[in-house]
Amino acid sequence: MTTKSREFHMEKSKGGDVKLRRYSLATQVAEQVRKGVLDGTFPLGSQLNEADLAERFGVSRGPVREALARLVQEGLANSLPHRGVFVPELTESDVIDIYLVRQPLELTAMEKVMARQEKRIPLHKELSAIANRMERARISRNWTLIAELDMQFHRTLVDAAESPRLSRVYATVQAETKLCLHKLMGGYSGNDALVREHQLLADLMLSGTIEAALAELRRHFGNPVETMRKAIQARKDVASAA
Repeated sequence: MTTKSREFHMEKSKGGDVKLRRYSLATQVAEQVRKGVLDGTFPLGSQLNEADLAERFGVSRGPVREALARLVQEGLANSLPHRGVFVPELTESDVIDIYLVRQPLELTAMEKVMARQEKRIPLHKELSAIANRMERARISRNWTLIAELDMQFHRTLVDAAESPRLSRVYATVQAETKLCLHKLMGGYSGNDALVREHQLLADLMLSGTIEAALAELRRHFGNPVETMRKAIQARKDVASAA
């Protein structure tokens, strides 16, 4: 796929208002590479080679360099001196740190939503719909889709708190959380209880107490490091069986 050269430019509408149109090349490249990192096109630990990406997208190396700098700032890439830019290979410490930040944000959101009865019914419907989609994906063993729906479920919960700042802070860890899910993907396989946990969380939004809902959410987070170890072992088992 080739990214055509398009830059920001301003144009006046009939009413005289100034409108910004199009994206800079660096923004377009950043969007494509970001998508590739998050969907696994660029695997964890792989190098994001500046020259290769420039050829891939049909641009000069300047926009690619700027795009990679943005991804480094977002935590979706690491810049190693004299080596280049790489997709992070998350360690156990990284996973612990990401969940250390993520968990209190979701607990705060849940507590705020649970305190407002008028919010609980519509949120229950939204979360139940996502959990139902997760169940269908489980039946078809589509673990990649389950991971996507997992993210959607928790983001819906946070956004329901209607706190722009809480949602904004959560968004900063969401991309790294998605990297975590790729790392933990093997832990999804065969984990049929995962869907039931999400449905239980949805049901507690409707009929549970605040204390019960918070306790279940804490239990749901569990031990991400142990899940990561299971995922790594699952990949090794698949490789050895091939």
